[in-house]
Amino acid sequence: MEFYASLKSIAMHVPSERVKNAEFQQFLDTSDEWIEKRTGIKERRFANDGEKSSDLGVIAAKQAIERAHLTPKDIDLVVVATLSPDFLAMPSTACVLSAKLGIENKPAFDISAACTGFIYLLSVAKAYVESGMCENVLIVGAEKTSSVLDFKDRGTCILFGDGAGACVIGRTKCLKESVLDVQISANGNFSNYLYTPRTLKPTPFNAKEEALEPFLHMKGNEVFKLAVKTLLKDVEMILEKNALKPEDVRLFIPHQANFRIIQAVREHLDFKDEQVVLTVHKYGNTSAASIPMAMCEAYEKGRLKKGDLMLLDAFGGGLTWGSALVYFGG
Repeated sequence: MEFYASLKSIAMHVPSERVKNAEFQQFLDTSDEWIEKRTGIKERRFANDGEKSSDLGVIAAKQAIERAHLTPKDIDLVVVATLSPDFLAMPSTACVLSAKLGIENKPAFDISAACTGFIYLLSVAKAYVESGMCENVLIVGAEKTSSVLDFKDRGTCILFGDGAGACVIGRTKCLKESVLDVQISANGNFSNYLYTPRTLKPTPFNAKEEALEPFLHMKGNEVFKLAVKTLLKDVEMILEKNALKPEDVRLFIPHQANFRIIQAVREHLDFKDEQVVLTVHKYGNTSAASIPMAMCEAYEKGRLKKGDLMLLDAFGGGLTWGSALVYFGG
C-alpha cells in the first residue's frame, strides 16, 4: 500500500534569558538602532552555562512526540541537525538526546548542514518513511549557537540565538497531508564564507600546527548576496517543479537569518504579508532550529492548520541550501 511521509507534529523550546540589542553596547561598538536596522533583530535567547543543545532539544522533542499522540517507544529513528553539538564529534547530539528521551536500541545520528539543517532533516526523514524503513522519525534542530560565538566580533555575535524545534514525521495515505517535495544542495567551493574551525594544537610530531579559535566566522556581505540569489532561484525551481504559484502557498516560512534577506525573497516572489512567518526579531538566527521554531509559532497562534501548504527555504554554511513544500498533517 502506498503511503507518504507526513509532518505529524511540531514543537519548540527556547531558553528563558532574553538578551536585548542594547546589552551588546556594554562591550561592542554598536547600538540597538544599528542592529535592528541591519538585521531586523530586537532580541534573542541565550542558554545558561549548564544547558547544552541536547537539553534544549529534548524539551521540544518530548512535546513533539506528545502532540503526535505517540510515546518515545514509538520512535524508530532520531536525527538531529546542529552546528553547536554537545561534543566535538562523538557521541552525536542525537545519541545524547535519545538517551534523555529513554529511546534505546534505535538508530540516532547528527547531520551537519548549518542553517539548512532542518531542510536536510526533512529530506532524510521523508526518505526513511517513504522507503518503509521507518514508521515514525523524530527530527530535531537544536542549537546553542552562543557556545560558538566570538563576542568580540560585532559582525556575528549579534546575529545568533539559542533554541530548538522538533517534529515527528510519520505516515499518511493522503497526498495533501504529506511532505510534498524537498530539494537540497551544496557547494563546498564557498566553504570559507561561513565556517567554524577546530582548535588545532601542536603534537610531538608537528610542532608547527596553527592554533585556531573555534568560533563562528562569516563573510557577511558575500553570504548576504549569495543567499538572496540562491534562495530566489531555489524557491522558483521547487514551485515550478510542482506546478504551484506563490498564491497556492498558505505560509512562507524562511530561515530566520536576517530580515533583509527574507524581505528580498518575499518581494521578488510577491508573497503577501499574511503569508510570511517572521520570528527573527524575537529569536535572531537560531540556525537549524529557526524554521521549526517559526513553524511552531505559526501553529500555536492558529496560523497553521491541518492541510495547510507551507513553503520552507534556508541557506547556510557549507555552503548548503534547500527548500521544501510541506502540507501540515498534524
